[in-house]
Amino acid sequence: MHLSPKIKRNISRILPFGLIWMVFAIIYLLLEKGILGDSQYYPSTGNPYVSLGNTFIVTVLAAFISGLLVGGIEIFFLNKVFLKRSLGQKIFFKTIIYLAIIFSFLFNISLVNNAIELQRGLLHQEVWNNVWLFLSNFAFWSVELYIASIIGVSLFYAEVSDNLGHGVLNNFFIGKYHTPLEEERIFMFLDMKSSTSIAEHLGHVRYFEMLKEYYADLSEPIITFSGEVYQYVGDEVIVSWKLKNGLNQSNCIRCFFSMKKELKRKEEKYKTTFGIIPTFKAGLHLGKVTTGEIGVIKKDIIFTGDVLNTTARIQGLCNSYDVDILISDQLVKRMERNDSFWVNSLGKKELKGKDERVELFTVQMK
Repeated sequence: MHLSPKIKRNISRILPFGLIWMVFAIIYLLLEKGILGDSQYYPSTGNPYVSLGNTFIVTVLAAFISGLLVGGIEIFFLNKVFLKRSLGQKIFFKTIIYLAIIFSFLFNISLVNNAIELQRGLLHQEVWNNVWLFLSNFAFWSVELYIASIIGVSLFYAEVSDNLGHGVLNNFFIGKYHTPLEEERIFMFLDMKSSTSIAEHLGHVRYFEMLKEYYADLSEPIITFSGEVYQYVGDEVIVSWKLKNGLNQSNCIRCFFSMKKELKRKEEKYKTTFGIIPTFKAGLHLGKVTTGEIGVIKKDIIFTGDVLNTTARIQGLCNSYDVDILISDQLVKRMERNDSFWVNSLGKKELKGKDERVELFTVQMK
């Protein structure tokens, strides 16, 4: 079964919720066992305490599934609702919402359960008295507080992961690039056209607002075609692909045209909101880079290698050739055949700082 890059990304964003909830459930069960020991009842409620061995698997599995459900709600709904809020506001408001959902669920379960046990109607006073005793008990609110901490931690992890970039936080945890690695990658340097005049026309604040919209609209194609945003540098986006992902079905080229199509689709929004329609040009190249963690005060995972300088210089020649995209001969030679676009040679060009002339190509959709 082949999963799209978008589905894989969503799974990788939801899965940590389940894992975090599972870890917290294990900690809770071990603490509970350590406190209650051989006791057969909970001191605060008098309810029977079922031994750890009988509840461990069920509780941990239930916590994992609950975490996945919260992660699903977060990724597919609430994350979009609170997209423009600050980190602190996101975590606070989302935690309140999730706790309200959990409280509502437990309230209704308790109401129905008491009505069944007492053989009374849902509105009977005795049923409501028992529900009140359950909800007003300190044990109930201590568990709610514990759940709030789980939600807060999982939301914080998700937000930090998104801020650092997809997969970067995981790479820090597992130490993938703690020791520098050499790998082959494809890079795209994508630069907005006439950015200086646009900035002067809009002013700094409005220009920044436009950039946020611009970057957001470019994100979906990057995700769809397995790209990774390496850096935002002013009005320039550096996108990177692992060699296999970028070459597969010419993802790196298809990403470029998908981004063009996305901005074309949003033309009216930009024209109405900002009075301009942003366009861009891009250069693509592949080569070996050394990838590793760097920094003491602020850690980052960076790429170093001649491929980055070469890609930047290729992108800088787009205006000279009056084209929106230029790619190197090294990339063309490794690309899979694709019948949806033409690749046309523009001849060899001497790049600044390079001894050998590089043959450049442009690409056009059929």
